[in-house]
Amino acid sequence: MSSALSNTLPESAPPVTAPRGRILRIAPTSGWVALRLAELNEYRELLYFLVWRDIKVRYKQTALGAAWAVVQPLFTMLIFSLFFGRLAKVPSDGIPYPAFSYAALVPWTFFAHGLTQGSDSLVGSANLIRKVYFPRLLIPLATVLAGLVDFSVAFVLLIAQIALYRIHPPHPLFVAPLILLALMTSLGVGFWLSALNVKFRDVKYTLPFLTQFWMFATPIAYPSSLLSEPWRTLYGLNPMAGVVEGFRWALLGTKTAPGPMVLVSTFVSLAILIGGAYYFRRMEKTFADTV
Repeated sequence: MSSALSNTLPESAPPVTAPRGRILRIAPTSGWVALRLAELNEYRELLYFLVWRDIKVRYKQTALGAAWAVVQPLFTMLIFSLFFGRLAKVPSDGIPYPAFSYAALVPWTFFAHGLTQGSDSLVGSANLIRKVYFPRLLIPLATVLAGLVDFSVAFVLLIAQIALYRIHPPHPLFVAPLILLALMTSLGVGFWLSALNVKFRDVKYTLPFLTQFWMFATPIAYPSSLLSEPWRTLYGLNPMAGVVEGFRWALLGTKTAPGPMVLVSTFVSLAILIGGAYYFRRMEKTFADTV
């Protein structure tokens, strides 16, 4: 059963000495509870080991190892380049279509990893949740952070592709905030879906449809410049639209700066993240009994 921290114990309960001389009382929470983010910092070593565990499990007994991080976006790029770029003649804002699509697929693949793996992270760690106490937020957090390894490998190939096409990234300093925006979105969705998946196991059956729909609702195979204002700015209600267009603008130099779209995406991403974290903490008290 999930728990809450306290510095006092009921007289009937034997004291349990916690690390650093504190007293820990494990009891179910009720209603909406505080996020207790400082507690995550206290368990940072456990977070490190959970991230390392996810990375090792993903690449254990695989022939290609970390190369799998490149295979999915690379082959998707080839398919998009053939059908959308060559056959359908979809515009690419003056950028070679392979670079245009791959620059979008790199952050999208990172987000999709957090969406699919994060949603099943609690169910996959059922034995750990039942046995010991720790902040349950660490589990989906570790799963999403582990995806940064795949993102880094795919990003190296993106840089090589940009060099191959002799494109000079005009705004490379904006890449880091855009990665953070993708991380926030992935975490927020991961918090919502992982908590829902504990109670409703059919969530995992909706994930393929949700991922596919979200992918085509994001300007990966096509540019958002096809939309006129104010619809293009409102497109930022899909937070990954701001990330994708921001990546293209920062690394490929697309002509239309996605400032208003990224601003809208940032507010939406923050709302998803904060709402997901609070919902996760509210449902946390049922995880050990339900998972």
